[in-house]
Amino acid sequence: MFGKVLIANRGEIACRVIQTCKRLGIATVAIYSDAEPNALHVQLADEAYNVGKAASSESYLNIQRIVEVAVESGAEAIHPGYGFLSENPSFVKACEESGIRFIGPTPELMTRMGDKVVARRLASEAGLPIVPGTNGDIEDKDALASAEAIGYPIMVKAAEGGGGIGIRLASNAQEMVQVIDRARSLAQSAFGSSRIYLEKYIEGPAHIEIQVLADNYGNVVHLFERDCSVQRRNQKVVEETPSLKVNEALLEEMTNEAVIFSRSIGYVGAGTVEFILDREGHFYFLEMNTRLQVEHGVTELVTGIDLVEQQLRVAAGEPLPISQEDIQRRGHSIEARIYPEDPVTFMPQAGIISRVTIPKGSGIRVDHALFPGYEVTSYYEPMVGKLMVWGKNRDEAILRMSDALQDLRLEGVINNIPLIQTVLREPSFIRGTYDTGLLSRMVSLPERRTIQIPETRMALTLDANTSPEIAMAIAKALMLLTQEEAQAPKKVTGWKYWGRKTQLVYNQLERGPWRDR
Repeated sequence: MFGKVLIANRGEIACRVIQTCKRLGIATVAIYSDAEPNALHVQLADEAYNVGKAASSESYLNIQRIVEVAVESGAEAIHPGYGFLSENPSFVKACEESGIRFIGPTPELMTRMGDKVVARRLASEAGLPIVPGTNGDIEDKDALASAEAIGYPIMVKAAEGGGGIGIRLASNAQEMVQVIDRARSLAQSAFGSSRIYLEKYIEGPAHIEIQVLADNYGNVVHLFERDCSVQRRNQKVVEETPSLKVNEALLEEMTNEAVIFSRSIGYVGAGTVEFILDREGHFYFLEMNTRLQVEHGVTELVTGIDLVEQQLRVAAGEPLPISQEDIQRRGHSIEARIYPEDPVTFMPQAGIISRVTIPKGSGIRVDHALFPGYEVTSYYEPMVGKLMVWGKNRDEAILRMSDALQDLRLEGVINNIPLIQTVLREPSFIRGTYDTGLLSRMVSLPERRTIQIPETRMALTLDANTSPEIAMAIAKALMLLTQEEAQAPKKVTGWKYWGRKTQLVYNQLERGPWRDR
């Protein structure tokens, strides 16, 4: 086992990895940017090093500096967490060249799985069902003909994408022409490649993923499924295991396919094989994530297996200490991702969290890096924590999650806790029949209209049902804030300015209209 590990990440996942390392007696090295020298993960680690300026491109994505710190600190391995450099083959190669063990798969395998076109081909060759689509990335001149052959509606996806970024839907040829340019632009800006491919859009799907573990000796096991169908903008918000949509026969089929695929590509480490499940119970390969998933905690709660520990042991050259027969699942677990964002528009919020109350008790787990004074900035991924619960059954887990959300307090920044509370009361969620369109149906934006504010040059675009009195109250709040900002000597970023404006508006109105739906 390693004696010292550097965690190339921040926030709750860095704290999570440090927790397991401490339990195993492994010394930890944290990294931080100029924006957060007093971050919780910095305080928890045995050592901490500054790796650059606040912008992630100059700190948490600075490969050269991070590897230098690993060498300087005497770290034997680097755990990447998720996000940032966790799926960057160049980072893995830099670690290897410096004699540092990367806790994850090889750069070659990471490259193949990172290319969604290649991953689809490999999955098909391994016998997995794939969504009908193009066999490779496409040129603009071939897009319309390919779309007609597949059949609308069509998903236009970034070939080197992930995390739901760069996905666009086209319902007909006219939309396809518009979507292609937008998808290429998003793919280029987000992933440095404008390659795209087409897939048939599956109506009302569920998003089911299988957790796998593999070592260097050919051993591959699965740790059952997770249902990740509560999503906004193709990004997960609530996850649970088991899934009510997956019966025993379907689970056996899906887990077998995941293990077969992992073994066929020579996978090593913790990974997730993701599937789309249609309304008729047919499933299709979506992608493979070559890292620890955000939602790994729900699997740990029902199996009792520490996935970070298994990652460390496999990377250290140890064989998996568990067989498939050893892995049993008990009870039900649900995770809610806590985002500082408007619960209706999903617009990001910013500001300083003035007060934090973390729920505690049997069957409750909160992965976070919060403290009073924690600043939510525009520099990094906005998720500030994950609330997880375990129950003897699903009903108990839902009740425990509802109670824990009532006890979770994050004052100072608008967040999505009210939205999650509403999800728990949604009939399709209670029945377990929900699909990936749940949130878009729940949170449909109202019709808007522009209201001119009397005796001012101000015009506001608001809900069409907004009364003149409410519009005036909002205008007064914004004018007060404008005066405050004009007098304040401290420079305020556009992101923070928007967040403070929204908070002031909500304070004036006491609650947004969504709360009464």
